[in-house]
Order: sequence, then structure tokens, then C-alpha cells
Amino acid sequence: MVTTSRSGTAVAVDDDTAAVGAVDDAGRMVGDRGTALVPSVLSDRLEAHPDALRAFRSARHRFIDGDRIDMSRLATELGVDRTSLFRWVGNRDQLLSEVLWSLAVPTLDGADRAVDALGPARIIGVLSHFVADLIDASYFRVFLMREPSRALRLLTTTDSDVQRRFIAVVTALIDDEVVAGRFDPAPLSTHELASLLVRISESFTYADLISGEPPSADRARAAFEYILRPTTTSTTTTTTTAA
Repeated sequence: MVTTSRSGTAVAVDDDTAAVGAVDDAGRMVGDRGTALVPSVLSDRLEAHPDALRAFRSARHRFIDGDRIDMSRLATELGVDRTSLFRWVGNRDQLLSEVLWSLAVPTLDGADRAVDALGPARIIGVLSHFVADLIDASYFRVFLMREPSRALRLLTTTDSDVQRRFIAVVTALIDDEVVAGRFDPAPLSTHELASLLVRISESFTYADLISGEPPSADRARAAFEYILRPTTTSTTTTTTTAA
């Protein structure tokens, strides 16, 4: 399945290779960095165990089709018992988290390709496109509406692999611009700034679940621009006259 995001980028949301397969750091796309920097037991298993990968792909296709990932149904579809399935992919939350991140990877990559800017403008652009694409992804919104409590727990808590990977990706984006001399996040560290930007992203992407307000990519962009706006330092010259 290929969908066109709001940013105009074609995103292959059922590319079975999106969540697996090592790429060296020099050639790694922005989304791939998350799994590399924050691996999980399941992400490691997907690279080594064909059965785990087969179960993961089946669950991923179900999710994209808007279906609930049911472990009993998935085990039946694969022709195994639940014990085998849990041994392959862990529990339902672990599987859902890996599916969610695997779909974030091509979305982040598409957002980065859509941005022709450097410095803070690149960070703003990538995050703004990403928020817009999440808001527009119908299968993702179906999941949020069907399981709001679980969705927020898997996507926005500090124990979440998804959030920790998202923060790692944004930290890497900021680091890119710092190393190139195009941005200075001081007085915050790159990780602290990334955590703040991710929280802003979550606030506007999941606004309907958090506060009952409509999600808004435009408001998210305005917030990113405010946080990353250029700072100016006014120098005041004081002339002292000797009496």
C-alpha cells in the first residue's frame, strides 16, 4: 500500500522491510536511526528469526487494514498456538509498539525528503510534516479511537519504545545541525530540546485524546517555530562620563 501524505510524499506503509535490515550509519535514513539507537528485544529478534518476522508482517498488514491486532486470531492465521506466538514476538503491547514504530520510520523518512531546508528550519519542517502525516493517516486514527488509553501509553510514556525512539531521532536531527554549525540549542542539551519538541508533537497529534481539542499540524508548526525561533542579543553600550 502506498499513500500520499499531506506533505505530498508517497509513503509505502506496508513495505515489509521498513522495520528490519541493518544499514550502516552513513547510509541510514532519519527514521531508521530510532531502531538503531533504541533497539528492543523484538527488533533484534526480527533480524534473526524468520517466524518472528512472519508474525510481525502479518500483524502489520492487519493494522494497516484497520483491524485490531488480536493475538489469538493472529496465532490461528499463522497456524501456531499462542505460546509459540508469544515466544516469537512477545506480548501484544510489544508487538503493537514495534508495528507502530515500523510505520513511523517511512513517515519520518518521507517528511525529511519533503524538507529542503537546513538549520532550525529543517527540524521544524520534518516535525511539522510528521505531525501532519500522522493526523492524516486513517488507519492510525482508527487505532487511536479504538484503543485510546493503550495508544497513549504505547506512544507517549517514558517507558515507551516508540517515544524513546522518536526522541532519539529528533536528537539526531538536532545533532546534525549542531555538528554542521547551523544551530546551537543552548542552554538546553540536544536531548533536552528533543524531548521538549517530542512532547509538543504529541500534544497536537493526540490533542483529541488528551484535551478533547482537534489535532492540528498548523498549531504544532507554530509551536516548533516559537521554540526554535532565532534569538537576538541586544548589546547596550553604556558611556561613563568622568566627573
